[in-house]
Amino acid sequence: MDDQHQEGEDSELDDTAGSSEPRLRDTPEDILFEAAVNTIAFHPSQDILAAGDVDGDVFVYSYSCWESGNKELWSSGHHLKSCRDSAFTSDGQQLFTVSKDKAIHILSMEEGKLIKRIPKAHDSPLNCLLLIDENLFATGDDNGMLKVWDLRRDTSFMEMKNHEEYISDMAIDENKKMLLTASGDGTMGVFNIKRRRFELLSEYQSGDLTSVAIMKRGKKVVCGSSEGTIYLFNWNGFGATSDRFAVKAESIDCMVPITDNIVCTGSMDGVIRAINILPNRVVGTVGQHPGEPIEQLAKSRDGKFLASCAHDQKVKFWDMSSLSSIVVDVYRKRKKNKQLPALSRKAFGGADDFFSGLREETEGKSMGDQEDSNEDESDSDDSDSD
Repeated sequence: MDDQHQEGEDSELDDTAGSSEPRLRDTPEDILFEAAVNTIAFHPSQDILAAGDVDGDVFVYSYSCWESGNKELWSSGHHLKSCRDSAFTSDGQQLFTVSKDKAIHILSMEEGKLIKRIPKAHDSPLNCLLLIDENLFATGDDNGMLKVWDLRRDTSFMEMKNHEEYISDMAIDENKKMLLTASGDGTMGVFNIKRRRFELLSEYQSGDLTSVAIMKRGKKVVCGSSEGTIYLFNWNGFGATSDRFAVKAESIDCMVPITDNIVCTGSMDGVIRAINILPNRVVGTVGQHPGEPIEQLAKSRDGKFLASCAHDQKVKFWDMSSLSSIVVDVYRKRKKNKQLPALSRKAFGGADDFFSGLREETEGKSMGDQEDSNEDESDSDDSDSD
């Protein structure tokens, strides 16, 4: 079935070109690795993607929509254990990586040379990374420790352990003041890095919190969970959720905001879903790694492509051009037992799909509180007042 679907993906090529010439695709071709990829990151100004795998190796590729247009630029094997997160600096000149070996690496973009290594940066294996500005970055580990580092001082200036379990993801507001953490203990942490202090933990949620994103023009915080539930918080109302709704998925393992209203999520079932926030809807599927848990999603610099990595040892690219034009009717619900719309040609049910294996997933009723009166979009058809 996978071979059949691959034929479907290949059919996206432009047949107008001569058979002996490279053909133009809607998206770059898949990149196949020798080990499962944990983390991917797009370059901020070039068509370049970095990937880190479970063996600790880091690869940097240039990507192109031309057939056979992806090229490996360099690779690095400096990490001793699994590379778990990565990010390019805003100027694109350096690549940061963190690993299960507890080390932070800073690599040069041009040649992949190791510029700086911070060994034993944490006492526990590192799990996530967030670049804040040209000087500051944050790291979270498997034991719930958060550190914020200053490259000018070559050391961390904040070390706080307020979580009982691993830190899975981090986000920061536009003012670079409030840093949010999602944790396996089921709480979201709030830290004021300007004042270098811990603010609070949210109430405990069911299951691990696996991801966190700031949306709705900074008014809402969205968290994914291992139970397949999405939790919403009002900004400055971090203690308790304002809304929550269940997605019929085994989990929400990772997420990336696409627009101010739409977030793409990756799950253990291998499906990438596009979800509208307020009103809360699963609006369709962007793509899939059939039956393979998705580790991470990333959005390209121009917003045209979404990249995903999963246990199938592939990095796949998805066309997101249709997502920016999606408008969700506040009062209109999708009928039950109707297949989820395919939002890209390569998604199940899309133009290149030869089989249809994905059925409609009902989101479940939201169980949140009434939205604050300042919110532009009502969610009354999804929410039950407490």
